[in-house]
Amino acid sequence: MSDRFELFLTCPKGLEGLLAEEATALGLEETREHTSAIRGFAQMETAYRLCLWSRLANRVLLVLKRFPMANADDLYDGVLSVDWAEHLDAAGSLAVEFSGNGSGIDNTHFGALKVKDAIVDKLRTSTGERPSIDKVNPDLRIHLRLDRGEAILSLDLSGHSLHQRGYRLQQGAAPLKENLAAAVLIRAGWPRIAAAGGALADPMCGVGTFLVEAAMIAADIAPNLRRERWGFTSWLGHVPALWKKLHAEAQERTDAGLAKQPSWIRGYEADPRLIQPARNNIERAGLSNWIKVYQGEVATFEPRPDHNQTGLVVCNPPYGERLGDEASLLYLYQNLGERLRQACMNWEAAVFTGAPDLGKRMGIRSHKQYAFWNGALPCKLLLIKVQPEQFVTGERRTPEQREREREQEALGTTPDAPANAPVEQARLSEGGQMFANRLQKNLKTLGKWARREGVDCYRVYDADMPEYALAIDLYHDWVHVQEYAPPRTIDADKAQARLFDALAAIPQALGVDKSKVVIKRRERQSGTKQYERQASQGTFTEVSEGGIKLLVNLTDYLDTGLFLDHRPLRLRIQREANGKRFLNLFCYTATASVHAAKGGARSTTSVDLSKTYLDWARRNLSLNGFSDKNKLEQGDVMTWLAADRQDYDLIFIDPPTFSNSKRMEGVFDVQRDHVQLLDLAMARLASGGVLYFSNNFRKFQLDEGLAARYQVEEITASTLDPDFARNAKIHRAWKLMAK
Repeated sequence: MSDRFELFLTCPKGLEGLLAEEATALGLEETREHTSAIRGFAQMETAYRLCLWSRLANRVLLVLKRFPMANADDLYDGVLSVDWAEHLDAAGSLAVEFSGNGSGIDNTHFGALKVKDAIVDKLRTSTGERPSIDKVNPDLRIHLRLDRGEAILSLDLSGHSLHQRGYRLQQGAAPLKENLAAAVLIRAGWPRIAAAGGALADPMCGVGTFLVEAAMIAADIAPNLRRERWGFTSWLGHVPALWKKLHAEAQERTDAGLAKQPSWIRGYEADPRLIQPARNNIERAGLSNWIKVYQGEVATFEPRPDHNQTGLVVCNPPYGERLGDEASLLYLYQNLGERLRQACMNWEAAVFTGAPDLGKRMGIRSHKQYAFWNGALPCKLLLIKVQPEQFVTGERRTPEQREREREQEALGTTPDAPANAPVEQARLSEGGQMFANRLQKNLKTLGKWARREGVDCYRVYDADMPEYALAIDLYHDWVHVQEYAPPRTIDADKAQARLFDALAAIPQALGVDKSKVVIKRRERQSGTKQYERQASQGTFTEVSEGGIKLLVNLTDYLDTGLFLDHRPLRLRIQREANGKRFLNLFCYTATASVHAAKGGARSTTSVDLSKTYLDWARRNLSLNGFSDKNKLEQGDVMTWLAADRQDYDLIFIDPPTFSNSKRMEGVFDVQRDHVQLLDLAMARLASGGVLYFSNNFRKFQLDEGLAARYQVEEITASTLDPDFARNAKIHRAWKLMAK
C-alpha cells in the first residue's frame, strides 16, 4: 500500500470551512471543501491524528480506490479488483454503507449489497469460509460514495461517528451533537478566550455538552482519547506502533492540561431533572474539577467568576418545535438579553438558535452571524460583544408618534410600574407602543369596572386592532394570551413580527412579570382537538367570582376551565337557584353548578363526558364546601337525558359546537342537533322552571319551530359584561320556559 492516502472527512453541513482549517492544522494537505465534507492527502500518522484530535469531523474515510462506473456490473468489478486480503481476514466481519445514486443504482440498499458481494466473493476460501456481516461492530466498515458516474471506495477509520465522544450517555429532549457544540465554541472564539484565562458560562446548559466541549478545548484534551474501538482496530493495514505513539502523546498533553489551573466553567439549568444527568456526563468526561452545574432560571442568571474575570456566555436556547411555540419563547430570549446587559458587561456571548427572529428580540445587537445546520434545521450563531454601544435603545420616534405619546401621557394611560418590576424595560417598536397604548387604555377603563363589581378575571383586549389579533385575559395576577391564527392571505413573517411586538408590550402595559404571561394559539378546531392537552404542568390557580373560588389551569389546555364570557349567566343562575333543583349539561368544570350551590340550590346535577373535567368539577365544588347534594354524572348528554326521569327547576346548557368524542356514539353538531337536545331537556323541566341555553357557534340559528312549543326569549345582550361588549358575537343565549 502507498505511504500517502487520500482522505475524506465528513461533517455537519455548514462546518466545512472550520473543519478544513482544523484538518490542515493537523497535517492534512491539498485540502478542499465539499458539501458536508472535506478532502485532502496525508500519511497514516495524520489520518490517526485526525481520528484522535478532530473536534468537528463525523468520520475519517481513507480512499482505497476511485473508478468510473456506468452500471451495477462496473460497481461489482471495481470493488472486486481491490486486494481485500490486505484489509480483512476471511473469517472477519464486514459492514457496508452506500451513498448516492445513478449509473443504474437507484437504491442504496442494492448498491451496498453489490459492494458486499464483491468483497465476500474476493475473500471466500476454497473451504467456503467468508466474511460475515456485522452492522454494529464490524472488523471493517466500508463506504462507497457514487458521485456523477465515479465510485469512491473508502475504509472508515473512525468506526462509529466521531461526535460520539463517550461521555454523553444521558441527554435532554433536544441535544446538540458534540461536534456541532465544539464548532459553535470555536467560531465564538473560546480557544482564544480560554488561553487568555477567561471564563465560560452556559445559562441553559441542559446535560452539559457545551461545558464539556469547552473544558476539553481549554485543557487540550483530544476529544476521542477515551474511545476504545476504532474502524481501524481490526484492519489488517493498521500500524499499532504508530497509533500507540500518537495516543501516548495525546495522553501526555491531556495530563499536562488537567494539571493546570482549571478554567472557570459553570452551567445553569432551570429543569431540575437535567442537573444529575449533566453532572454524570461531566464525571464520565473526567472534568468534575473543571465544571460545576447549578439549578437556576435564565431570569436570575449571573455568572460570578473568580478575580472578576470576563469570558464567554454560550447557550442554545429552545427554538420552538410546533407552530406558535416561538411566541411563548419570546420572554425567554428577552430575559436572556436583559441578563447579558445587566450581569455580563464586557463579556462576549454566543447564542445558537434556530429562531433568529427571537434573537433579534434580546435588545442587544450581534456583531457577527454565522449560518449552521442542526440536522435538517437551519440555524444561526449570533456573536455578541456585551457593551453599551451594542444595546438596542429603541427606534427613532417620528413627530407624530411623539405627539401620540404626549397625548397618552396627558390621558394618564401609562400605569405606574409595579413594585417588583425589573428596573430595565425593553424599548418598544412604534407598532408595539401603539398596541401598549390601546392595552393601557382598556386596562384603565375595564379595571375600574372590575374593581367596582369585584371581578377577578376579565378580558382586557380582544383583537381591538385587527393587525394585532389576540385575546388577552387577566386571571388575578396572571395574563392569558391567545393568538388568533392569521389568515393564509397575511404574510407569515409580518404576522409574527406584529405578534412579537404585542407580546413585548404586554408585561409593560399591564404591569406584570413576564413569567406570569401564558401564550397559546387559537385556530379552527375539529374533532376532539379543542380538548387536547397543550402541556402537562398540572398547575392550578385559584380565582374568585361572585363570592366563590374556582380553579383555572392556564397552561395545560387551550381553554382554562372558566369561560369568562358566561360570567353574567353564571351570576344569574346564582341569583335564581335558591331552593331549586339545578341541572348543568355539558358542564365542563361545573363552574355554573358551584354558583348554583352558592345561591342555595336544593341540589345540583352536572353531566359531562370527560372524566378529566368532572374531576376538575369535583375539586371546584369541594373548594367551596359543596361536596354534598351535588352529583357529577359522566355520560353522553343526549343519551343521559333520554334515560333520566328526574325533574329540574333550573337547567343550563352550554354545548360545544361540534364533538365526536370516542366515548359517544355518532357526532354532536349544535346546529343540527339543538332541537332534539332542547326537546329532551325541556321534558325534564319542572312546572314553572327555566332553561338557559347558550352556545358560541357564530353562525348559529335557533330553529323557529321551538317558539311554537315553548316560550323563547333571546337574552344575549343581557349576558355580555363590558369586557365582551366589543365582541357581541362571542355567544348567543336564550331563556326557555314551558307555555
